[in-house]
Amino acid sequence: MATTADFKNGMCLDIDGTYYEIVEFLHVKPGKGPAFVRTKLRNVSNGRVLDKTWSSGVKVEEVRIERRPYQFLYRDEMGLVFMHPDTFDQITIPAEAIAGVQFLKDGDMVEAMVHAGTEEVLTCELPAHVTLEVTYTEPAVKGNTATNAQKNATVETGAEVQVPLFIEQGEQIVIDTRDGVYVSRAKE
Repeated sequence: MATTADFKNGMCLDIDGTYYEIVEFLHVKPGKGPAFVRTKLRNVSNGRVLDKTWSSGVKVEEVRIERRPYQFLYRDEMGLVFMHPDTFDQITIPAEAIAGVQFLKDGDMVEAMVHAGTEEVLTCELPAHVTLEVTYTEPAVKGNTATNAQKNATVETGAEVQVPLFIEQGEQIVIDTRDGVYVSRAKE
């Protein structure tokens, strides 16, 4: 158990069976009345931010959550299989726990948030940007556009993204995994 005096950014709490990470906190001592702590908490599983105010000295349940790197190996009927690069331990993570899973290819590194006590994987995050090859896109017709025209493209993982007209089949492009948006051509 921890108290509000122990709060620090990044600390994880168990509130009614849901895990929250402290994004920021502020101890407030008003001129009149008791002291309190104002916090912004981020839900570990879905990323939603919650504002919560605590009375000073309240005891809370602290949870130890570790960030661990894993390398994607393959998919099977149980989910996606990952391997820890140092210990070579393999784990299976359901696809629903991974944001941007449609951009994941063999050998990619991800960061998993693991409950240290139960070894349960809570969430898994891809890097913010990935480089993928365009496997199919329609050829652009010169002079057929106004400004900022886009077309559909299929990348090597099978995901579809919107790309500018100058992108051709076989090119490497950078994609933002958080929202699936084209960022740029990959640097050679």
